[in-house]
Amino acid sequence: MTYRVGAFVVDTREGRIAQVIGGAGSRVTLRRPGGGLEWEAPFGSLRLATRAEREDAGLWPAGARPMYGCAECAQLRDAYNETAAGGDPYTTGEALVVLRRHWRMVHMAGGGA
Repeated sequence: MTYRVGAFVVDTREGRIAQVIGGAGSRVTLRRPGGGLEWEAPFGSLRLATRAEREDAGLWPAGARPMYGCAECAQLRDAYNETAAGGDPYTTGEALVVLRRHWRMVHMAGGGA
């Protein structure tokens, strides 16, 4: 598998944006950003999502910057880094989903920190 866990890709068979959560051999396991049902796709049917595609999907608003002053962001980022160092792709992917969900719900929704 060439795509790292947590990467946003486009499944070109259906044009859907997805997040990589694992893979083996020539198959990659995907799910909708933020959770949902998982599916598998052949590696050859995927490509990295562009920034514009991520913005259109609400994953990265135009002109957005990380919230460095948010204590919860820092705590979730530390948890993600700890799981990534452990090497388990499942827990790393879950930690990334939690971090991004917080960022979308609090910072993109105008809740601010």
